[in-house]
Amino acid sequence: MTDRDEAARAEILARLAVSREEWWRVLAPRRNEPNADGSSSGDAHSGEFPRSRTMQMLMSGRGLGTLGAVAAGLLIARPALALRLLRMLPAGAVARMFLMRAITRLRARPE
Repeated sequence: MTDRDEAARAEILARLAVSREEWWRVLAPRRNEPNADGSSSGDAHSGEFPRSRTMQMLMSGRGLGTLGAVAAGLLIARPALALRLLRMLPAGAVARMFLMRAITRLRARPE
């Protein structure tokens, strides 16, 4: 290899290292780091799944109730469309999610 090839290779490797570091920063979970005044930055749920506020709202009790009411209204108003949408839903994943939520709520409930 010539000096020119080695310099080009070193430049490419340096750019790749910078790119990898940016990806790690983007993909790494956010942490609640305290600010200078001691308050935490970001949400209380910033490191948890789901990260988006929309999904957090939908996964909460109120969100699931709202989603159920919309689904029931859709089923009553347009049953064919509701059944077509239901076929597209990954039933196994949704059932597993509801089962895990039920189990965790049962465990958390005081006796």
